[in-house]
Amino acid sequence: MSEDEAREEFFELQALLWASNREYHTSDAPSISDADYDELKRQFIELVEAFPRFEKAATMLSAIGAPVADGFNKIRHAQKMLSLENAFEDSDVEEFADRVRKYLNFSGDLFFTAEPKIDGLSLSLRYENGRLVQAATRGDGEVGEDVTANARTISDIPQQVSGAPEVMEIRGEVYMSHADFTALNERQTARGDKVFANPRNAAAGSLRQLDSKITAARPLRFYAYSWGQLSDPLAATQAEAIARLAAFGFQTNPLTKLCAGPKEMIAQYRQIELQRAALGYDIDGVVYKVNDLALQARLGFRSSTPRWAIAHKFPAQLAWTRLEAIDIQVGRTGALSPVARLAPVTVGGVVVSNATLHNEDYIAGRDAKGQPIREGKDIRVGDWVQVYRAGDVIPKIADVDLARRDIAAPAYVFPQSCPQCGSAALRTEGDAVRRCSGGLICPAQGMERLKHFVSRGAFDIEGLGAKQVEYFYDDADLPVKTPADIFTLAERDAANGLKKLKNRDGFGETSVRKLFAAIAAKKTIPLDRLLFALGIRHAGEAAAGLLARHYGTWQAFEAAITQAEPGNPQWEELTSIDGVGATLATSLTEAFRNPAERQAIDALVSHLEVQPVAAAATDSPVAGKIVVFTGTLERMTRAEAKARAEALGAKVAGSVSAKTDLLIAGPGAGSKAKAAEALGVTVIDEDAWLALIGG
Repeated sequence: MSEDEAREEFFELQALLWASNREYHTSDAPSISDADYDELKRQFIELVEAFPRFEKAATMLSAIGAPVADGFNKIRHAQKMLSLENAFEDSDVEEFADRVRKYLNFSGDLFFTAEPKIDGLSLSLRYENGRLVQAATRGDGEVGEDVTANARTISDIPQQVSGAPEVMEIRGEVYMSHADFTALNERQTARGDKVFANPRNAAAGSLRQLDSKITAARPLRFYAYSWGQLSDPLAATQAEAIARLAAFGFQTNPLTKLCAGPKEMIAQYRQIELQRAALGYDIDGVVYKVNDLALQARLGFRSSTPRWAIAHKFPAQLAWTRLEAIDIQVGRTGALSPVARLAPVTVGGVVVSNATLHNEDYIAGRDAKGQPIREGKDIRVGDWVQVYRAGDVIPKIADVDLARRDIAAPAYVFPQSCPQCGSAALRTEGDAVRRCSGGLICPAQGMERLKHFVSRGAFDIEGLGAKQVEYFYDDADLPVKTPADIFTLAERDAANGLKKLKNRDGFGETSVRKLFAAIAAKKTIPLDRLLFALGIRHAGEAAAGLLARHYGTWQAFEAAITQAEPGNPQWEELTSIDGVGATLATSLTEAFRNPAERQAIDALVSHLEVQPVAAAATDSPVAGKIVVFTGTLERMTRAEAKARAEALGAKVAGSVSAKTDLLIAGPGAGSKAKAAEALGVTVIDEDAWLALIGG
């Protein structure tokens, strides 16, 4: 797969994951199963691993849950409620254990706990002086929904705990047993009420009721498996801490077992998998955690997952159905993406009617290097195809049944022109993706760019989402074709006479006033959000954050990108930022030199007050300094060193330049050490670095 082909799949997968997150966590109405979502996330992670350059733009790698739904009070978690990294193969579990050892530089006995992963709704319970005072859902990991009254109705949740720390947050899963689920649906049917698709939906919908009396009438259960804020430690190990939770009166899973390494972990996975159908409640895998809590603390966290835990998921399912049509969708970068329209088929309890076909090579039965896939079988309209649940609303096609193919079925011919604007669809050498050459004149590209602009990680304007973008894009009286048009909407509407927005179907005076107020509120925007919202290729949310932290202000960023070109100081500074390479740098400078793009950017910024990035704390000796690590670090891994440096306010660069303040050189330091010496950059060893930052 070429980088451009991978990039298109990257953005497609990320968008689908965000949509699925909202359906699952906010609406309690997922259109896909957990196994499907896991498979999609797996593909996304594998893609990012294969193309590390995408990691900085991978917002889904740091995504947790979804925003709090309307109607609930919000509770900010004292400690974030994180998600878990997934494993699907035995080799993934072995790699996880190896990564833990390497990160810690640990050669001793390493034990893990293994426990069933309950398919329910995550809940955090806060106890103060032994009394339950607060219960909150995961939400987006930082802010959850206040469901305290509802949680008090669950018999598995103690109202009082004796002997607990003064402050204790217990995390676990709310679920519904199979028997209780069946009985609930029978009662719902008898009353003519909505029936639930599965126990997870029923549990989530029951806990997230605005009326706690409804929750009390639902048969909810709770398993405790973790904790958040504690005023005092529970124990020295995970296993001992879980035992203490059981002593407090919480339900803990009896299948939890202590394992000495990957072989025992996988053996326990197999045992739990064999018992899965007889457990009486849904599980979708097994969670492994490093047992030693001191080692957990050293391992720490990524942006959304702990390094010391992983979920070993059960495999997805397969089904056969007929391919009825192939549609072509055009993305915001002009990529033509083929989508299979299928005769609806149920796969693992979810009805599937679409599947991604990636690109024309995939349809033809070959990979990006011309090597056969599916044994060289191409895909044709009318074929019977095997669909596997890839974890999203667009699963994937695994195989084609040639024995059932109509001998008259023609091979599929990929379009050579854009189905949206008619412009030539070009495929450059080395690129597996065919792209519309229409640019800003292509309505599909323009609309998708606007959808990106108003998306959650960008301007996130309340009341102006994807549907509203589609409404305004082709509106004759109040067209919104560029981001700047959003910020003139109120002014243009005021001059619109009887055609004012408030007089239209679907709008009203109150909703229009709120929309215009929401737009006005976003005229003040943080620099990182603006950079992400611009939708420049390769400049994802994480990359936007890197750029914002480095340049600090819009004025500094704009001046640097405008002047940067290969070989000059601005280019060298840009590409020296750790995580910014030549591909992103080229994409940025090309966007700012494209007349139409630059005009759109300048018009937008003229309406905005761009907030600079807050200065780093000054109580650290390395705050604000640019540091580079090279050679082999002996007392910590490179990843751990970088994380600590950034936590102290330092900027970690990938190469040495005249602006570098400090080079930390371990054994084996080569060209970077020589460059630092030539530039007069201070060079210290690892011991001196640890002494500088206080160990």
